[in-house]
Amino acid sequence: MRFDFLSRVLFLAPLVAGHGAVTSYTIGGTEYPGYDGFAPASSPKSIQFPWPDYNPTMTVSDPKMRCNGGSSAPLSATIVAGQNVTAVWKQWTHQQGPVMVWMFRCAGEFSSCTGDGKGWFKIDQMGLWGTEGLASNNWGTATVVKNLKWSSAIPQNLAPGNYLIRHELLALHQANTPQFYAECAQLVVTGSGTATPPADFLYPIPGYAPQSDPGITVDVYGRKATTYTCPGGPVWTGFTF
Repeated sequence: MRFDFLSRVLFLAPLVAGHGAVTSYTIGGTEYPGYDGFAPASSPKSIQFPWPDYNPTMTVSDPKMRCNGGSSAPLSATIVAGQNVTAVWKQWTHQQGPVMVWMFRCAGEFSSCTGDGKGWFKIDQMGLWGTEGLASNNWGTATVVKNLKWSSAIPQNLAPGNYLIRHELLALHQANTPQFYAECAQLVVTGSGTATPPADFLYPIPGYAPQSDPGITVDVYGRKATTYTCPGGPVWTGFTF
């Protein structure tokens, strides 16, 4: 019995160690602390939705998919449209998979904004690049492994308002077993923009793609493909062509 227990602990240890979450943000030269699910009692007030753990979400229909089980942060950060938001991770080890950054416009105050409904739109993403194929380290998440940060510009002509920003890492290192890691934070966007994304760029979360989407359920080691399409549609740049 003791051997069996220790075996399971040792098996799970590398899995847990490989997980991660956004733990701080840099916006306009100011650093904003995130939430630390391992030490909630000592986590400072944050712009980030509090979340229960580092564990991945495994299915696209899980409510935890949206903001890792969190809701309503006590603080928000002000940013001028066109400026960058940089998300920072303490740890990340999975190198195969895309990075996707989403936003959601709140209808009112943050206290009642949960991100429910078909209102999420992408402002940034990186999937596979180069020609070395799916099993290579030429992925957005490999960039996070290297730098432990990801910087995205808020669309310059985005209309001012209260928004949620959602950073999502989709780990594809286990065949046909996608692992979603997502955290949300609260932004007050200012500026003179008037643009809002059209309906065909808007998605619900959970539910932005089916579990069978080829960008979600994929064996990166079993396929020789050199192209990959991120699930959830294209990035909205703020302009309509």
